[in-house]
Amino acid sequence: MATVTPTVVRLARGYVAVSGPEAADFLERMVSNEVVSLEPGEARPALLLTPKSRIVAPLRIVREGPEAFLLITEAELAEVVASTLLRARFAAKCEIELRPYRGYLHLAQVEGIPNDDYGVEAYESWGEEEREAAPADELEPLRIEAATPAWGKELDEKVLPAEAGLDETHISFTKGCYPGQEPIARLHYRGHPNRRLRVLEVEAATPGDEILHGEKTVGRVTSAVPGRALGYVRKEVPDDAELRIGGAEARLHVPSPPP
Repeated sequence: MATVTPTVVRLARGYVAVSGPEAADFLERMVSNEVVSLEPGEARPALLLTPKSRIVAPLRIVREGPEAFLLITEAELAEVVASTLLRARFAAKCEIELRPYRGYLHLAQVEGIPNDDYGVEAYESWGEEEREAAPADELEPLRIEAATPAWGKELDEKVLPAEAGLDETHISFTKGCYPGQEPIARLHYRGHPNRRLRVLEVEAATPGDEILHGEKTVGRVTSAVPGRALGYVRKEVPDDAELRIGGAEARLHVPSPPP
C-alpha cells in the first residue's frame, strides 16, 4: 500500500529521566526488558507492568550515560510512569523526574535512536525546542501496515502483552525478576493468547467494527485507514479465511517472505 509521508513528524511523547548510581539496577528490577546491558546511546523497548502483567505503559528506554536513562512513553502516560517508579523506589539511589521535551520522528538518517514502529527506516529525536513538523496521524497507514499497537487503540490496561505481539519485542525471558514476570512467563511457556493483533485487508472499516468469520464474531477492528485495518482476531482463524467487516469482504494480511 503506497503512501506519501513527510520527512519530519511530531510525536506525542512523554519523557521520564531516571538518574543516579543505582538507576540501572532499579530499572532492571522494574521493567520487562534488559537495562543494565545497554550501552550509552543505545535504546531498547520495554513495558512497565502491574504484578498481574497488565500494561501500565509501553516504554523505549535510552541510556544517555553510565548513570542516566531516559524513558520515552506516550504523552498521557508520563506522569503515571513517574509516579509508579517513585512509589517503588524505596531506598534506591536514583532520581526520577519528568522532562519537558518535544519528540520528533525523522524519515531520514539523523542523530537519534532508531524507531521501527512504522516499518521504514526512521529515527527519533527530542529536545526542548519547537520545530516545524507534520502531525503523527500522517503516519497512521505505515503504523497499521507494520502492525504496531498504539496506546488507546490497540493497547490499554486490559490487553495482555502477548496478544499485541509485544512478547517478541519488549520482553526478555532470561532477565531477573520484575513486576508481572510470573504470569508473562507462564503464558509464554505453558499456553498461548486466545487472540492476536493482525493486519487486515479491507476496503473500508471503522474502529469498533466486528470481524466476522461466517456468522461468528472472531475479532474487532481497533484502527483503520482505506485499504487496511488493525484488529484483534481469534488465534484459530486461518490465514486464508474469508472474513467480513461492516458488510465488506476482508482478509488477513500475510506479509510476503523476505527474498
